[in-house]
Amino acid sequence: MKFPSLIAAGVLSALIISCNYSSENKKAELMKAGISKIDWGKVDGKEVYLFTLVNNKGTEVKISNYGGTVTSFITPDKNDKKSEIIIGFDSLNQYLQKPPYFGALIGRYGNRIANAKFTLDGTTYHLAANDGKNTLHGGLKGFDKVVWDATIPNDSVPSLTLKYLSKDGEEGFPGNLDVTVQYTLTDQNELKIEYNAETDKATPVNLTNHTYFNLSGDVNNTILDESLMIDADRYTPVDSSLIPTGKITPVKGTPYDFTSPKKIGKDINEVKGGYDFNWVLNRKDSSLQKVAVLSDPISGRTLEVYTTQPGLQFYTGNFLDGKFVNRDGKPIKQHTALCLETQHFPDSPNEPGFPSTILRPGEKYHSLTVYKIVK
Repeated sequence: MKFPSLIAAGVLSALIISCNYSSENKKAELMKAGISKIDWGKVDGKEVYLFTLVNNKGTEVKISNYGGTVTSFITPDKNDKKSEIIIGFDSLNQYLQKPPYFGALIGRYGNRIANAKFTLDGTTYHLAANDGKNTLHGGLKGFDKVVWDATIPNDSVPSLTLKYLSKDGEEGFPGNLDVTVQYTLTDQNELKIEYNAETDKATPVNLTNHTYFNLSGDVNNTILDESLMIDADRYTPVDSSLIPTGKITPVKGTPYDFTSPKKIGKDINEVKGGYDFNWVLNRKDSSLQKVAVLSDPISGRTLEVYTTQPGLQFYTGNFLDGKFVNRDGKPIKQHTALCLETQHFPDSPNEPGFPSTILRPGEKYHSLTVYKIVK
């Protein structure tokens, strides 16, 4: 079934997932299922928009083409009360203050690259050192700080496609990298994020999303009482600057063991600074599989994470210090939100023993991650 094209009304344009509704019913139908768009400002002379995706269950996700940022994720709790489950802001200006990657699309290389350099095919490439002596999340102006080209597919589910051409030499990386990312909100309360990329020169690529979750719906509650399972028997230890040592270490008998669900706060005091590590996911191939389950006792919400990626960065918001205030006026403090970033391993370009992140001309980068809310 095909659906109507976008309906313009001032700054609002919407794809209504409907065929035979009269005009007086269209507004109500939009709140049921569809996608809307409002003007949100300008960055680098380019138009920035905020898109709202709504499914037939009333779950709502907002995404901006500035940084591919997921700004809002509203779902019902066990009592069917809807509330915000991620950290986000209502205005573009707040994101321009450079918060710590709230909801951002991360690239060209998610996570860290040691000493802001790597050698590929005999050439050493120097990157921006924006995390001490290392490169973090793509450099000074990664994919989280650019304006993406946005289109709305003529599809039967709320979906948004973002495209960006990262030019050869951008932030020190080689090759013109053509990136497409599609967000889809299903009626199963799944936020699907599909990444595709091609290059004209060999380059490392590691794309991810940096959404911060608090399933309780209130940042007054820490995430320490939330229960987490990660399907990983091993993890990659790091040095004092959070760069992997190159070892892949079993989690059994350590605070890093989440192979069975346990409260995040149970062993966190045994981990200096809190959790901010890459888990080596148990997998035999690159098919989509469930890799993590997060549950909140207050709201009754559960988040299931599915991915095709080999790694998962679990981060407990260790550096959140109350500097930024959420849309409800509450300060975002340490351990009030967490990230589950599906990825390749940190510093892979400098670690030949890790799965390769090098994309070459003629190859296609593809990964899929699904965040599913169940209750």
